Amino acid sequence: MFGLLNIDKPAGITSRTVVNRIQYLIRPAKTGHAGTLDPLATGVLVVAVGPATRLIPYVQAMRKTYLATFLLGHQSDTLDTEGAVLALADPPQPSRADVVTAFPHFTGEIEQVPPLHSAVKVRGQPAYLRARAGQDLTLKARSITVERLDLIDYTYPHLQIRIVCSSGTYVRSLGRDLAQHLGTQAVMTQLQRTAIGSFHVADACNWQTLTDTSCTRQSLVPRILPARIAVAHLPEIELDDTQIQRLQNGQAIPSSRLTSEGEYAGLDHGGHLVAILAARGSHWHPTRIFRTD
Repeated sequence: MFGLLNIDKPAGITSRTVVNRIQYLIRPAKTGHAGTLDPLATGVLVVAVGPATRLIPYVQAMRKTYLATFLLGHQSDTLDTEGAVLALADPPQPSRADVVTAFPHFTGEIEQVPPLHSAVKVRGQPAYLRARAGQDLTLKARSITVERLDLIDYTYPHLQIRIVCSSGTYVRSLGRDLAQHLGTQAVMTQLQRTAIGSFHVADACNWQTLTDTSCTRQSLVPRILPARIAVAHLPEIELDDTQIQRLQNGQAIPSSRLTSEGEYAGLDHGGHLVAILAARGSHWHPTRIFRTD
């Protein structure tokens, strides 16, 4: 088995729970997921199957789209409803115009400090474990890119926005920073990841279907998407059987045409991904080989 599953994760379970279920169904093939969703969050979770686990970094690098709901005028140590939510005393009530006017401050390439309750490593340990232990933490800001913010609905204190952003963006932190810019605080109450690249929630496998006793390895196979989707941004090269055999032996193959340096997706005659190649000089060198036999 070799490919990708687009799964609609429900609230209340971890991303690991989803992976474990898929692992059980397709054992002994390997599985792994691209981009963790917290238990509170729902939506697109891409699970790689078999050799496609080596493509996870490519999926993780894809742009993400979220639909997030925040409760203004409230605070939480976790920045969401997983922590203790407290109402502020007489907080300001920003207008719709105030909210929209603030958006440009949080689009483009910006610096963002992750939440203290996050999986960011601090001296080898996740920050959330140190935060739960009452340790004083100061996390470093990281560069992220927010391509766009759209106001979907706003009836104070409830604010819903759509976010298109780069990998590594913490939506909770974005809500925190936006609220602080508006002179208040915010708690994230809902989060749905509606897309990762070309993987959309409307096309995702329903979790209830996957947990039904009638779901088997055989019934899961038609839902597995081609692995080449993970590298759809790479230029493609069709390889013959001799070239594929040489690549599988770890050998470079001569380029039949002038190529710019960078990565290429190597496909067999059937259009299946068999290798990721690096163009260097007059040859293509294998960086990842996918054996599916």
